[in-house]
Amino acid sequence: MAPVLINLIIFALLLIGLARLQGGNLSLSARVFIGLILGTLFGIGLQLTQGTDSPALQTSISWINIVGNGYVQLLQMIVMPLVFVAILNAVAKLHDASSLGKISILVLGTLLATTAIAALVGVLMSLSFHLTAAGLVQGAAETARLSALETSYAPKVADLTVPQLILSFIPKNPFADLTGANPTSIISVVIFAAFLGVAAIRLVRRDAEKGAALVRFIDLMQAWVAQLVRLIMSLTPFGVMALMTKMAATSNAGDILNLGKFVIASYIGLAIMFGVHALLLTLTGVNPLAYFRKALPALSFAFSSRSSAATIPLSVETQTRRLGVPQTIASFAASFGATIGQNGCAGLYPAMLAVMVAPTVGINPLDPTWIATLVAIVTLSSAGVAGVGGGATMAALIVLPAMGLPVTLVALLISVEPLIDMGRTALNVNGAMTAGTLTSQILGQTDRSRLHSDDDAELQGA
Repeated sequence: MAPVLINLIIFALLLIGLARLQGGNLSLSARVFIGLILGTLFGIGLQLTQGTDSPALQTSISWINIVGNGYVQLLQMIVMPLVFVAILNAVAKLHDASSLGKISILVLGTLLATTAIAALVGVLMSLSFHLTAAGLVQGAAETARLSALETSYAPKVADLTVPQLILSFIPKNPFADLTGANPTSIISVVIFAAFLGVAAIRLVRRDAEKGAALVRFIDLMQAWVAQLVRLIMSLTPFGVMALMTKMAATSNAGDILNLGKFVIASYIGLAIMFGVHALLLTLTGVNPLAYFRKALPALSFAFSSRSSAATIPLSVETQTRRLGVPQTIASFAASFGATIGQNGCAGLYPAMLAVMVAPTVGINPLDPTWIATLVAIVTLSSAGVAGVGGGATMAALIVLPAMGLPVTLVALLISVEPLIDMGRTALNVNGAMTAGTLTSQILGQTDRSRLHSDDDAELQGA
């Protein structure tokens, strides 16, 4: 028990050190970055001194997980209340409900268009690095993983049609959707809240007194939930440090080296897509360097947590309080972006896998018609991909069979999945925030004083 106690004492000291930084002049972005670095270095140190499979390390990580996974669960706790109240409040304050159409079209259009670009980048990466599924060995772990995947995911994605997908978005039991019962629950909650908001607009027009009272109540709920979000956000540096400690301590360097070419190609593809986002921001008058500085806390958490859905609160706060995006647009972008048009998980990844598998079944991946079909299927199937760890797996299990390809490769890449999924999730979240920022800019609704402000102290705590 001595090594475990020493590990936990060191971790506790690191937490205390981070807590002391909270009272200084450092911004939340800086403290999150420091937490990320400290967690990575501590995790590497644990692995080098104790080994990945040592009982002491495993026990230590189980205790450290209380901080990391606890923070993720706190964010998951506030996702549905935040989405529901934010959309309800934003819509209720609109003078014309028809503007929801413009916002939805621009947000969804941006998400789906960037996912199509991500699919093309995935094709390019696999071809440029000559990636192929040939030669990869399926061992016992991979065989078991494939069996589990087919059992867990196949019933959810089999026989998926566009009409069924659209119907799954429409809430039939909003109280069940508020519990996150379905992969598309977030979209259903958005739609339910939007309808309630439109009903509030109608009530204001028909009974001004009752309508005003309702709007005040909704505004009160929004302020209450906003304070809860900021309270949880102040814990971000601690959660990020714990999550990175686990990731660095448990990653298998040998597996990463064996599939190093795929890892490198994936991250180059991710970097290209971040560049695409930066270009789109530049074209709409947003300084990409300032944008990424302001977006760092949300992206850091997305990277370490591997959960697009859990990052929704940070995404909304970053857009509204740092980037000057109106609450309505920010809430729609963050909510839709967690399940529709995920550039990393639903765009880049399944496209790369399809190109790798195609030659093994006699398909020419250079065929323009085949590539166009792949991009179309990837883009359409990106709707409804769950915004949690495993979303990329679900996307691949939809795309590969639709293209007539075997799904074995999904299991063969299990050893490097966590490492790549970190970057994919950060790209997913950045795609959502980019969609919100672009929509706000195009509609001329951006608060430019906040967008161009160098002060990010507003996110440093409650």
